[in-house]
Amino acid sequence: MAAAASSDHQAYMRLALQQAEKSPPKPSNFRVGAVLLDSANNQVLATGFTLELPGNTHAEQCCLQKYADAHGLPEERVGEVLPQGTVLYTTMEPCNLRASGNLPCVDRIIRTQADGNHGIRNVYVGVKEPETFVGENQGRAKLAARGIESIPVPGLEDEILKVATAGHVHDRK
Repeated sequence: MAAAASSDHQAYMRLALQQAEKSPPKPSNFRVGAVLLDSANNQVLATGFTLELPGNTHAEQCCLQKYADAHGLPEERVGEVLPQGTVLYTTMEPCNLRASGNLPCVDRIIRTQADGNHGIRNVYVGVKEPETFVGENQGRAKLAARGIESIPVPGLEDEILKVATAGHVHDRK
Protein backbone atom coordinates (compact mmCIF):
# COMPACT_ATOMS: atom_id res chain seq x y z
CA MET A 1 0.00 0.00 0.00
CA ALA A 2 1.30 3.44 -0.87
CA ALA A 3 1.75 5.62 2.18
CA ALA A 4 -0.48 8.64 2.60
CA ALA A 5 0.76 11.79 4.28
CA SER A 6 0.32 11.55 8.06
CA SER A 7 -1.84 14.66 7.80
CA ASP A 8 -4.25 12.79 5.50
CA HIS A 9 -6.36 11.58 8.39
CA GLN A 10 -9.33 10.72 6.20
CA ALA A 11 -7.22 8.36 4.07
CA TYR A 12 -6.13 6.43 7.16
CA MET A 13 -9.68 6.44 8.51
CA ARG A 14 -10.86 5.02 5.18
CA LEU A 15 -8.26 2.28 5.53
CA ALA A 16 -9.61 1.56 9.01
CA LEU A 17 -13.14 1.49 7.57
CA GLN A 18 -12.00 -1.07 4.97
CA GLN A 19 -10.76 -3.19 7.86
CA ALA A 20 -14.10 -2.84 9.67
CA GLU A 21 -15.88 -4.18 6.60
CA LYS A 22 -13.97 -7.47 7.04
CA SER A 23 -15.52 -8.04 10.47
CA PRO A 24 -18.42 -10.50 10.57
CA PRO A 25 -21.80 -8.81 11.18
CA LYS A 26 -23.24 -9.86 14.53
CA PRO A 27 -26.00 -8.48 16.77
CA SER A 28 -23.69 -8.47 19.80
CA ASN A 29 -20.79 -6.26 18.72
CA PHE A 30 -19.77 -3.32 16.57
CA ARG A 31 -17.74 -3.90 13.40
CA VAL A 32 -14.69 -1.70 13.99
CA GLY A 33 -11.45 -1.28 12.06
CA ALA A 34 -8.12 0.09 13.24
CA VAL A 35 -4.76 1.14 11.81
CA LEU A 36 -1.53 1.43 13.78
CA LEU A 37 0.69 4.00 12.06
CA ASP A 38 4.26 5.21 12.45
CA SER A 39 3.43 8.87 11.79
CA ALA A 40 7.08 9.87 11.36
CA ASN A 41 7.43 7.59 8.30
CA ASN A 42 3.77 7.28 7.26
CA GLN A 43 4.20 3.52 7.59
CA VAL A 44 1.29 1.28 8.48
CA LEU A 45 2.57 -0.98 11.26
CA ALA A 46 -0.54 -3.14 11.62
CA THR A 47 -4.23 -3.22 10.84
CA GLY A 48 -7.04 -4.95 12.66
CA PHE A 49 -10.76 -5.51 12.79
CA THR A 50 -13.28 -6.80 15.29
CA LEU A 51 -13.05 -10.60 15.71
CA GLU A 52 -10.03 -10.89 13.40
CA LEU A 53 -8.07 -12.91 15.94
CA PRO A 54 -9.38 -15.79 18.07
CA GLY A 55 -11.56 -14.86 21.02
CA ASN A 56 -13.79 -11.84 21.43
CA THR A 57 -11.14 -9.50 20.01
CA HIS A 58 -11.55 -5.82 19.22
CA ALA A 59 -9.89 -4.01 16.31
CA GLU A 60 -7.40 -2.04 18.41
CA GLN A 61 -6.48 -5.19 20.34
CA CYS A 62 -5.84 -7.03 17.05
CA CYS A 63 -3.52 -4.26 15.80
CA LEU A 64 -1.48 -4.32 18.98
CA GLN A 65 -1.40 -8.13 19.13
CA LYS A 66 -0.30 -8.50 15.50
CA TYR A 67 2.48 -5.92 15.92
CA ALA A 68 3.64 -7.58 19.15
CA ASP A 69 3.59 -11.01 17.47
CA ALA A 70 5.70 -9.66 14.60
CA HIS A 71 8.32 -8.69 17.21
CA GLY A 72 8.14 -11.88 19.26
CA LEU A 73 6.58 -10.16 22.27
CA PRO A 74 3.37 -10.64 24.23
CA GLU A 75 0.85 -7.87 23.57
CA GLU A 76 1.40 -6.53 27.11
CA ARG A 77 4.92 -5.47 26.04
CA VAL A 78 4.14 -4.02 22.59
CA GLY A 79 4.99 -0.51 23.83
CA GLU A 80 8.65 -1.57 23.99
CA VAL A 81 8.84 -1.80 20.19
CA LEU A 82 6.43 0.90 19.00
CA PRO A 83 8.29 3.67 17.17
CA GLN A 84 8.13 7.15 18.66
CA GLY A 85 5.22 8.92 16.99
CA THR A 86 3.02 5.84 16.68
CA VAL A 87 -0.64 6.79 16.37
CA LEU A 88 -3.83 4.76 16.21
CA TYR A 89 -6.76 5.26 13.85
CA THR A 90 -9.99 3.57 14.84
CA THR A 91 -13.41 3.84 13.26
CA MET A 92 -15.04 3.93 16.70
CA GLU A 93 -13.62 5.30 19.92
CA PRO A 94 -11.78 2.63 21.94
CA CYS A 95 -13.86 0.79 24.51
CA ASN A 96 -13.49 1.58 28.19
CA LEU A 97 -15.53 -1.39 29.39
CA ARG A 98 -15.82 -4.91 28.02
CA ALA A 99 -18.97 -6.90 28.78
CA SER A 100 -16.87 -10.01 28.09
CA GLY A 101 -14.47 -9.16 30.90
CA ASN A 102 -11.50 -8.73 28.52
CA LEU A 103 -9.12 -5.83 29.07
CA PRO A 104 -10.66 -2.69 27.51
CA CYS A 105 -8.89 -1.19 24.52
CA VAL A 106 -8.39 2.12 26.38
CA ASP A 107 -6.30 0.25 28.96
CA ARG A 108 -4.36 -1.54 26.21
CA ILE A 109 -3.51 1.84 24.64
CA ILE A 110 -2.46 3.31 28.00
CA ARG A 111 -0.33 0.21 28.66
CA THR A 112 1.77 1.00 25.56
CA GLN A 113 3.33 3.80 27.66
CA ALA A 114 4.27 1.51 30.56
CA ASP A 115 7.83 1.59 31.88
CA GLY A 116 8.61 4.91 30.16
CA ASN A 117 7.86 3.69 26.63
CA HIS A 118 6.80 6.33 24.10
CA GLY A 119 3.66 4.36 23.32
CA ILE A 120 0.62 5.75 21.58
CA ARG A 121 0.01 9.47 22.21
CA ASN A 122 -2.74 10.19 19.66
CA VAL A 123 -5.87 8.22 18.84
CA TYR A 124 -7.82 9.35 15.77
CA VAL A 125 -11.49 8.43 16.04
CA GLY A 126 -14.20 8.17 13.38
CA VAL A 127 -17.26 8.11 15.70
CA LYS A 128 -18.11 7.99 19.38
CA GLU A 129 -19.23 4.61 20.67
CA PRO A 130 -23.03 4.31 20.68
CA GLU A 131 -24.42 3.44 24.11
CA THR A 132 -25.86 0.15 22.82
CA PHE A 133 -23.88 -2.34 24.92
CA VAL A 134 -22.11 -0.71 27.87
CA GLY A 135 -23.57 2.78 28.21
CA GLU A 136 -21.59 6.00 27.92
CA ASN A 137 -17.93 5.49 27.11
CA GLN A 138 -15.68 7.30 29.61
CA GLY A 139 -12.55 6.30 27.72
CA ARG A 140 -11.74 9.74 26.29
CA ALA A 141 -11.37 11.15 29.80
CA LYS A 142 -9.24 8.19 30.85
CA LEU A 143 -6.96 8.62 27.83
CA ALA A 144 -6.71 12.38 28.38
CA ALA A 145 -5.72 11.83 32.01
CA ARG A 146 -2.72 9.87 30.69
CA GLY A 147 -1.74 12.49 28.12
CA ILE A 148 -3.26 10.62 25.17
CA GLU A 149 -5.25 12.83 22.85
CA SER A 150 -8.46 11.52 21.27
CA ILE A 151 -8.91 13.39 17.99
CA PRO A 152 -12.08 13.20 15.88
CA VAL A 153 -11.75 12.65 12.13
CA PRO A 154 -15.00 14.00 10.65
CA GLY A 155 -16.55 13.14 7.32
CA LEU A 156 -17.17 9.39 7.39
CA GLU A 157 -19.58 9.09 10.32
CA ASP A 158 -22.57 7.76 8.35
CA GLU A 159 -20.47 5.13 6.54
CA ILE A 160 -18.76 4.08 9.75
CA LEU A 161 -22.03 3.66 11.66
CA LYS A 162 -23.61 1.73 8.78
CA VAL A 163 -20.71 -0.73 8.77
CA ALA A 164 -20.43 -0.83 12.57
CA THR A 165 -24.06 -1.77 13.11
CA ALA A 166 -24.49 -4.27 10.26
CA GLY A 167 -25.93 -7.37 11.86
CA HIS A 168 -27.75 -5.43 14.57
CA VAL A 169 -31.51 -5.69 14.81
CA HIS A 170 -32.74 -2.21 13.92
CA ASP A 171 -36.09 -0.94 15.15
CA ARG A 172 -38.40 -0.77 12.14
CA LYS A 173 -41.29 1.64 12.75
